[in-house]
Amino acid sequence: MITSFTNAQIATPDGQITTGTLTCEGETITAIGGSAPAGARLIDVQGGYLLPGFIDTQVNGGGGVLFNDETTAEGIAAIGKAHRAYGTTAFMPTLISDELSVIDAAMRATEDAIAKGVPGVLGIHIEGPFISTQRKGIHNAAVFRTLDAESKALLKSLKRGKTLVTLAPENCTPEDIAELAQAGVILAAGHTNATYDTTVTALKAGVTGFTHLFNAMSPFTHRAPGVVGAALEDQTSYSGLIADGHHVDWAALRIALRTRPIDRFMLVTDAMPTVGSPTKTFVLNGMTIVVRDGVCMGPDGTLAGSDLDMATAVRNAVEHVGVSLGDAAIMAATAPANFLGLGASRGSLAVGQRADIVWLDKGLQVKGTFIGAKLDEDLAVSA
Repeated sequence: MITSFTNAQIATPDGQITTGTLTCEGETITAIGGSAPAGARLIDVQGGYLLPGFIDTQVNGGGGVLFNDETTAEGIAAIGKAHRAYGTTAFMPTLISDELSVIDAAMRATEDAIAKGVPGVLGIHIEGPFISTQRKGIHNAAVFRTLDAESKALLKSLKRGKTLVTLAPENCTPEDIAELAQAGVILAAGHTNATYDTTVTALKAGVTGFTHLFNAMSPFTHRAPGVVGAALEDQTSYSGLIADGHHVDWAALRIALRTRPIDRFMLVTDAMPTVGSPTKTFVLNGMTIVVRDGVCMGPDGTLAGSDLDMATAVRNAVEHVGVSLGDAAIMAATAPANFLGLGASRGSLAVGQRADIVWLDKGLQVKGTFIGAKLDEDLAVSA
């Protein structure tokens, strides 16, 4: 089937917005500009925006489901369905620190979900337990461990999709990092109290990203630049940002974006089960987590992930951080695709790319989410 989106403002790969028609044949974008081919299915975007489908590398849950509690293909599908309503066409289900047996189950569930064609699943993000007790956040320190032969073998075992691991560089060796990186595991520093020097060494060994920059990591100070300093100085690694106005002050985000190319920053949600669910409480590690004023908090006030969705993150980036909509699209789709090594096929609106598309109205609200040019039928939207 040929589908043409007409009367659209289209985000281009270089961060600009162009006006015209976008045409897809099957699941692939075949033309940007020109006229719709004869016989094409026409979708009138009504002067709204077409952005590349959002790619979220950190999704702990959604739709009332926490991945740690439902390590099944069905659990992953429910999480993905909840986030599609907010423009997320691809995601990494994220496991919060847990026992190796749970990590194993989560990896096998990810393989199963991909084999069954669950929409949008790119792999798995294993956030801990190889992290710092000093920067643990809401994670359960009782399950923390260092990398050993058993755990490294497990982390290298995914047979379908990408594996992303968040670890604390001070809790492993550069050789551990190099071994995992050479095996194709994507590594991000996070929940870490590492020094600047240790972080730089980890970058040289194979770390290519930073999990929720600023949060749960040694801060930048003038005599001890810490993990944040190393991240902001490095020009090639990718940094996730939680743009909810609670995890990081808007001014800090604006300052960060001036230090490095925009395509090295990724919007992430760090979403919990409350996203896409009317229930704004859940249980994590035996603790009741409650959403207050849009923030997920533990009993002692510790931040526990977020109640953020990607569409809101994009609007926040535009309205509070001051980036253009085109640059927000790069942060929400292009950068995460490149971070995961998938930029050749997804993450931007260009000829030859997969037709994963978000339609936003002029107020930047989601009007439609298209995966492979097909409208998500779970959305109450008429194209």
